Amino acid sequence: MGLQINIDNGGTLTDICIIGGPQVQKTKVLTTPYDLSKCFFEGLEKASDVVYGKPDVARLLEEVDLIRYSTTQGTNAICERKGPRLGLILDAKGAALVGRLVEHDPEVYSALVGDRVVFLGTDLVTGDTAQLEVVKAINQLTASGASRIVVSFATPDFIAVEDAFRKVALRKYPRHLLGAVPMLYGSDLSIDRDPVRRTWTALINSFLHPGMEAFLYNAENRLRQYRTKNPLLIFRNDGDASRVAKTIAIKTYSSGPRGGVEGVKAFSRVYGYTDVVGIDVGGTTTDVCQYVAGGVAEVRHGHVEGISVSLPLCEIVSVGAGGSSIIKVVGGKIVIGPESVGAVPGPACFGRGGQFATITDASLLLGLFDPKSYFGGGMGLDLDRAATAIAVNVAEPLGLKLEEALQQMELAFEAKVAAELQRATKISKDSVLLAFGGAGPLNACGVAEVAGITQVAVPQMAAVFSAYGIGSCDISQRYTESLTRNDQSGLDAALAALQAKAGRDMYAEGFDKGQYEIEARLVATDATGTETSHPLNGTPTFPAGIAAAATVELELAAIKRLRADTGVTARVTVGAAATAVGVRNVLARGRGRIDVPVYRLAALKPGDHAVGPAIVEEDYFTCRVLEGWTFVISDAGDILLNRKA
Repeated sequence: MGLQINIDNGGTLTDICIIGGPQVQKTKVLTTPYDLSKCFFEGLEKASDVVYGKPDVARLLEEVDLIRYSTTQGTNAICERKGPRLGLILDAKGAALVGRLVEHDPEVYSALVGDRVVFLGTDLVTGDTAQLEVVKAINQLTASGASRIVVSFATPDFIAVEDAFRKVALRKYPRHLLGAVPMLYGSDLSIDRDPVRRTWTALINSFLHPGMEAFLYNAENRLRQYRTKNPLLIFRNDGDASRVAKTIAIKTYSSGPRGGVEGVKAFSRVYGYTDVVGIDVGGTTTDVCQYVAGGVAEVRHGHVEGISVSLPLCEIVSVGAGGSSIIKVVGGKIVIGPESVGAVPGPACFGRGGQFATITDASLLLGLFDPKSYFGGGMGLDLDRAATAIAVNVAEPLGLKLEEALQQMELAFEAKVAAELQRATKISKDSVLLAFGGAGPLNACGVAEVAGITQVAVPQMAAVFSAYGIGSCDISQRYTESLTRNDQSGLDAALAALQAKAGRDMYAEGFDKGQYEIEARLVATDATGTETSHPLNGTPTFPAGIAAAATVELELAAIKRLRADTGVTARVTVGAAATAVGVRNVLARGRGRIDVPVYRLAALKPGDHAVGPAIVEEDYFTCRVLEGWTFVISDAGDILLNRKA
């Protein structure tokens, strides 16, 4: 594989990882939320500058083999409740379904749907007055402010009923008319027999679709202008990638954090770790996952903000606490997020008009950042603006002096992240905290102390770890089909249908039959809802033991393998004492302002070590080593920290 560009688009910063053989380089740009294609191409421009010593996007796109893209925009949109107003059409008996939808998450349901719901009898959809009833339902929702409509019927024949509704809607609101309202049907995305999961899947997909569609097609069109030889690949939350035209919006949800999970898996194998808790701290969210005994938890029906959906997802918990999360005082207590100032206007210290307090502002005033070298020296920081924002939003409401407020903000931030760690993972004496993302290493030791963890690892590529993690993903398409008969003939029919779909879709990805692999399994569900999985290897044979199952579904994946096990391992051997490049005056806990040594990661050699308090930094991240902690550099260039007994 030649030159690869991996781009991870976050709420505040967009990370770029450039892989050319054994060499890995990185850079970052500010995210432009008003036009994501702008920061996408600014990232490509900076990447070309890194590779060639001067900006040359045309040359980069001529020579690059793969461009992979992941994003946290879906995660951020759900977390911040930013998106279109949805209308929901359910069958006439769907009142109980609304209650079950609300139970999953009342706040998300209220933000996405609220009271924009219409109940429509299935007999009306298929009867003589169907055209009148469908038009009335759609008009009622658009009049109440819905800009997109989800149709989801809970009856056993939901696929047929939704198809009948679709035919009427297309006749009365053909898509070429300006008045046509975008509509999504639950059965478009899933044949899941659980109406709650199926409806939530459609709602979330519809909520995320407009923003992702506008950006991705715009980016792809601009790439075509450069005559890029390979299509843009979208990294999905199932760990694989596909073209824009073959990707649905909900599969971009948490795709950036999933890239971090891939990095956690690879990092753990390199060091032989068996229990790793990962925190990916970005500008808007902190994403938490756990690697245990060779893998990360994945479930067939995953969760979005705790909401169960029909698609398989990795178990990642996203918390509204990041470097740009707004910190305020509510009821005499410090509250962090979920609102974020993002990259525009950004934290107050960015000098772009931000007036709210953030942990980035607090860290600057604590003395942890050098205003001149922050962000590789590409962004000056304004201490006065940061001080004003914290004084107005935190210190004065709490009746504290500025420095007291700074320490309270830091402690509150660490406590919130640690609480989510303890809630979402199982921490043991052997757990290692792997901290990454632009803000991950900064408070890692403090978070670990609160969570009861004594070992912390910070990857050399921490600042772009999610972008780095997506670099080995496969290209795939995945399908599910219910068997019409629980026997060999039913399996053969479903298998033939899905293999035909896979052939068309993989051809569109650029691969002929024989250039990709097929994996398949049957999932049987009994009358109690218990699922059993049955892989189909070699000649697909229907297992006689599941003939009496309530439902049997065939799951098939067409996969073009790109992943490769490098077999690389890393060792840690303590060597010479690390040499500091200077000191920084830092507000230390319980000690006031003191000078602490500053170490540049690029200048440290394998085995170099030191004790805290200290700061280890590189262009795009700062690692604070608290008192009572030591660090050593591994032979792979990573920072490994331990809390002294």
